[in-house]
Amino acid sequence: MNFLKNKTILGLICILLSLIICFGVTPLFNEAVGAKTEIIRVSKNIKAGEVITNSKVQTVTIGGYNLPDNVLKDKSNIVGKYATADLMKGDYILSSKVSDDPLTENEYLYNFDGSKRAISVTIKSFAAGLSGKIEKGDIVSIIASDYGEFRETIIFPELQYVEVLAVTTKKGTDRIYEGSSSEEDQELPSTITLIVNERQSKLLAELEQNSKIHTALVYRGKRENAERFLKEQEELILKLEGNISNPEVTTSNDDGLTEAKQGVTANDQ
Repeated sequence: MNFLKNKTILGLICILLSLIICFGVTPLFNEAVGAKTEIIRVSKNIKAGEVITNSKVQTVTIGGYNLPDNVLKDKSNIVGKYATADLMKGDYILSSKVSDDPLTENEYLYNFDGSKRAISVTIKSFAAGLSGKIEKGDIVSIIASDYGEFRETIIFPELQYVEVLAVTTKKGTDRIYEGSSSEEDQELPSTITLIVNERQSKLLAELEQNSKIHTALVYRGKRENAERFLKEQEELILKLEGNISNPEVTTSNDDGLTEAKQGVTANDQ
């Protein structure tokens, strides 16, 4: 008898729960799904950096269920602002995709405080630029070939460890290496921009005019390790500045071996 009573109570509970779901939860869910809201949608393609005009956006009414929280719903928050990414026709506009300020081209050049210089050198051949594989952030050595009266190959102590700031194509756009892209789609770099001090920049300017510059990759990886190479370079330059009249360079002798010798710098020319 108790068993039947327990089954009856359990059945009543199940029926009650079903009624709650059918007449309580389900209508609320349907109401949420069916709720409409107005949002701003792109009506014409907008390029990154472009000012968003009223003619390129429209207000549409759609179901509000599962919309991102940062979808913009008011044109006043969009029109007259700048797109921070390409927006295609039909896209919703998120707050992260618009900015009050215009995009700054070559933004990394605005981080200089006067202590460093940015200087570009030409990659005169495919091999001279590590076969197009040099990337931003690499630590490289600059090798000058066919230099001076005796057409020597020299690695100047000032240019043993230099950081690459940018790699630029002939069109003037910074190249970003994408391993998934085919070689045909990858435009080869034409110049590399380096972060240097005043002494290094003068030397690079001379080498650009009077030699053939080659880049040799020294390190690519964690930032803390790259900083060690740069610190070592700074310490070496400080030593050279204490002996500026007679700096040491590394040259290749007739046997193809490198040897230390007293050489010329930009200041000696």
